[in-house]
Amino acid sequence: MTTQNGGTTDAQAPGLGILGQYVKDLSFENPHAPQSLMMQPEQPPAVDVQINVNAKPMAETDYEVELKVEVKAEDKKAKRVLFNLELTYAGVFRLTNVPKESVQPLALIECPRLLFPFVRRIVADSISEGGFPPIMLQPVDFAALFRARAESQNATKS
Repeated sequence: MTTQNGGTTDAQAPGLGILGQYVKDLSFENPHAPQSLMMQPEQPPAVDVQINVNAKPMAETDYEVELKVEVKAEDKKAKRVLFNLELTYAGVFRLTNVPKESVQPLALIECPRLLFPFVRRIVADSISEGGFPPIMLQPVDFAALFRARAESQNATKS
């Protein structure tokens, strides 16, 4: 429905709503505790962070979006893992009046962007509670992740 000046009404405006968000899976491993907590490594540990996003439809307008994060810290000199954290944090989002071609970018860019601050806090708190200095994840460019994923899928189709 259009208004007198040609604009759309709020009923037709695209919308993004969060129906819920939750920790779906959380694992923290400290395989060498308590020795790993008492020894100070000679050099800072090597920290590897992997982030992945998945979205799946639950209904016509509802999507579950998962933000998966893995953080692994290793003492390279001692050749041992200090800790390993795996987190799957998810949210259920309702996308209304969104053009079909915009659903995937919205679900894989904007939705994880909304989840990320919560993921960042859970990661920092979990590592801290595990006895290590917290790691604050750097902001993530979800648009770049989306583009890389699209390029990868196009390359496999060719």
